[in-house]
Amino acid sequence: MDASQKTYKLLIINPGSTSTKVSLFENDRSLFEKSLFHDAPVLLQYPHVNDQIPFRYQVILDMLKAEGVDPAEIDVFVGRGGSACTQPGGVTRIDQKLYDDTVAAVGGSEHPAKLGVMLAWKFALEYGRDAYTLNPTNVDEYGDYARLTGIRGVYRVSHSHVLNQKAVAEAHAERMGRRYEDCNFIVGHIDGGITVSAHDHGRMVDGNMGADGEGAFTPTRIGSVPVLALLDYIESHSIEDVRLKCSRAGGFVSLFGTSDSDTIHALVAQGDRKAALVWNTMIYQICKMIGEMSAVLCGQVDGILLTGGLMRFDDIAEGIKRRCGWIAPISVYPGEMEQEALALSVLKVLRGQASAMTYSGKNVWQGFEGVTF
Repeated sequence: MDASQKTYKLLIINPGSTSTKVSLFENDRSLFEKSLFHDAPVLLQYPHVNDQIPFRYQVILDMLKAEGVDPAEIDVFVGRGGSACTQPGGVTRIDQKLYDDTVAAVGGSEHPAKLGVMLAWKFALEYGRDAYTLNPTNVDEYGDYARLTGIRGVYRVSHSHVLNQKAVAEAHAERMGRRYEDCNFIVGHIDGGITVSAHDHGRMVDGNMGADGEGAFTPTRIGSVPVLALLDYIESHSIEDVRLKCSRAGGFVSLFGTSDSDTIHALVAQGDRKAALVWNTMIYQICKMIGEMSAVLCGQVDGILLTGGLMRFDDIAEGIKRRCGWIAPISVYPGEMEQEALALSVLKVLRGQASAMTYSGKNVWQGFEGVTF
């Protein structure tokens, strides 16, 4: 049978800092989508993010059983990715090298998105199928100004919600009757992790390193903290404690003991002063990030696009519009478009309409051209 006429079943695995989203697609039709919430205290039982694999794998198996789906009938497994060497944008075939580098986090970030590659590969090996990833958190399209820091040998890298940000930007451009490659957008993914990035004519040229202690604090992350204050904190704690707070135990978890945004927002609605201070400070810090990205784009911004799970709360959009509405029109896309992007992009590869890349095991950026520090 012609590949373009074949029926494919694709399991889409999308781990986040507080959830595992799983979808089953039959060609371009979603048969179901489940978002399985994991409160931070549950995940913190696992010393390292890699240790979550058996837990999340079993959660997915239990969900498939409840839906009456035999994993052996699935044709391909697709996982969100991250933590390996930086990669170009697009679809990449998961192989042992990509898996190993993801496990080892050679890219320097322990973002839970990495579990998507690891879980997809585990399923692929178990059931003898292929596995793919698309636009992992470490897609690198940065310019030199976005990389350099004031410490020799320490550079900023791309760690962001690239998958959803690019999917939303492409969808918004289409809604405008334009191409993503012809637009300038600021895109904010606002959920358990928060990243805001500048998209310049189809390239994500700058953004905050959300799981590395940069940007707004979030339900699970500390965001930017003054370096000397952080050093004082480390003196009575540990470097490992800070690493954990950067990705899984900061923000709401540190301040309230839970990453459950619904619980915190309910306190805000009840007039709790602490909850209101924390919630509104998070919004304030997101606005500062948007302002930074508007400067990156020299003020030439076609739209500010807000997406992610926390955009179900209207007061976040209202707070951002109040402070940033003068920059560009603001559009809200609650939730995310990641499941569809993962499925439809890989489906094109299966049908022979697009090609998948092979992971190179080398970072996209190899140093500043003509400059040595």
